[in-house]
Amino acid sequence: MLLHRAVIPRLRQACRLQSVPSRLCIRACSTNDSLQPQCPSLAFSGDNSSTRGWRVMGTLLGLGAVLAYHDHRCRAAEKSPHIYTREEVRSHSSPETRIWVTLGCEVFDVTEFVDLHPGGPSKLMLAAGGPLEPFWALYAVHDQPHVREILAQYKVGELSPEDTAPSTVKTSDPYADDPVRHPALKVNSQRPFNAEPPPELLTENYITPNPIFFTRNHLPVPNLDPETYRLHVVGPPGGQSLCLSLDDLYQFPKHEITVTLQCAGNRRSEMTRIKEVKGLEWNTGAISTARWAGARLCDVLAKAGHQLCGTEAHVCFEGLDSDPTGTAYGASIPLARAMDPEAEVLLAYEMNGQPLPRDHGFPVRVVVPGVVGARHVKWLGKVSVEPEESYSHWQRRDYKGFSPSVDWDIVDFDSAPSIQELPVQSAITEPKDGETVQSGEVTIKGYAWSGGGRAVVRVDVSLDGGLTWQVAELDGEEQRPRKAWAWRLWQLQAPVPAGKKELNIVCKAVDDSYNVQPDTVAPIWNLRGVLSNAWHRVHVRVTP
Repeated sequence: MLLHRAVIPRLRQACRLQSVPSRLCIRACSTNDSLQPQCPSLAFSGDNSSTRGWRVMGTLLGLGAVLAYHDHRCRAAEKSPHIYTREEVRSHSSPETRIWVTLGCEVFDVTEFVDLHPGGPSKLMLAAGGPLEPFWALYAVHDQPHVREILAQYKVGELSPEDTAPSTVKTSDPYADDPVRHPALKVNSQRPFNAEPPPELLTENYITPNPIFFTRNHLPVPNLDPETYRLHVVGPPGGQSLCLSLDDLYQFPKHEITVTLQCAGNRRSEMTRIKEVKGLEWNTGAISTARWAGARLCDVLAKAGHQLCGTEAHVCFEGLDSDPTGTAYGASIPLARAMDPEAEVLLAYEMNGQPLPRDHGFPVRVVVPGVVGARHVKWLGKVSVEPEESYSHWQRRDYKGFSPSVDWDIVDFDSAPSIQELPVQSAITEPKDGETVQSGEVTIKGYAWSGGGRAVVRVDVSLDGGLTWQVAELDGEEQRPRKAWAWRLWQLQAPVPAGKKELNIVCKAVDDSYNVQPDTVAPIWNLRGVLSNAWHRVHVRVTP
């Protein structure tokens, strides 16, 4: 009875205080509805009252233990979530380590969802170990309540509020003020920053979104004030030099064109497999397409008094990016191209309807349709017309092609012309090399482009290393004769030959001059690894 007197008041209090929340908690946490708490009758009668009393108290004690247990479970569920650092999240970036992502301050383990992702596992894996926000910015369809509800099921904790990445860059570092970049980019060098989009994103859109447009920098990115920016255009002898603000450039007729930019080193990694070259290890992503807008260079040059002359001349561009010695990036194009309205050379200030991003030349850059990216000078500061091409290192001692027999101990850069128009090019972006595809039918995607405004008229695709061929379907904007400034995206849906366990997929493009890509890399190898345009090859495995 002493135990009876001690337990009953406390149980009555527990019934009053915890009846509602505990019932809810038990329903949520227990698989046995009979454990819902109730206050039992304590009436005792007859000769067995003592025995019954002990039985009731035993029941009450058991019920008290159940209440205490479920109260503990509820409190545990309501306690603060587990806190993780960004470094811990980054360590979970593969199926072996589990695949974590973050959104805001929340951490999610999406390992079990990867194969269910509607956009395919490879797209979600781009964010593995990092934030989702940059990818949701590209694909706004994700930012919807039902998507957030799905994601909430995979929450495992939250980011530490103190987990702010400390700056490891000294203020004297010339790259300290570089802009923030999209995490999907495959970085080939940090300083200077050079990166390419993953192939599965590259051809997902005809126009490449600004954040994943390939980036080729030679020097630190300048941070220029658009209010004080001035472009200096040197006039001819006896003419008038111009000092143009952005507002002055806006007064020229605005011209818009879709142009593909390709780095001379695109696909250099394939040359490296033949023999070592000097240069960044670009794969197939040093190429992108945008809608550019700005003033035509021919209009600006005419305003300064320039005109075509009977002797050879070059338009030299100088950027506002420079190294610690003050040496700026420079390049040049022939005056005949610059003055030709049909060549559509731009002093561009917009990219895909927005001001140029800093990595892509804000506030003004040159866009030279059909010409290698090295001549599209960014952060443009000076334009002049000279009797010879630019004396810049990148014009005279780089971006030139040589015979495979020429190596660094015998190279003579003065013996070769600077690269201007690029040769016909194509590459496969899906499936990726080493990927596994299903038997039945395979979908192959890629891009094709040719320099000098030459249109791509055909892309041939082979599943057996070039023994037999099929013609791919071309997508994208219709191309005008001699003004095909942008790529063609292409795709082919083809049956997988019965019994095949692997495919050797190959593509080659043909332009309207019937130029075609060479079949192998070795004959076009050169010491700088430029102009790499052999048949592109992808090996995949086939599952039954």
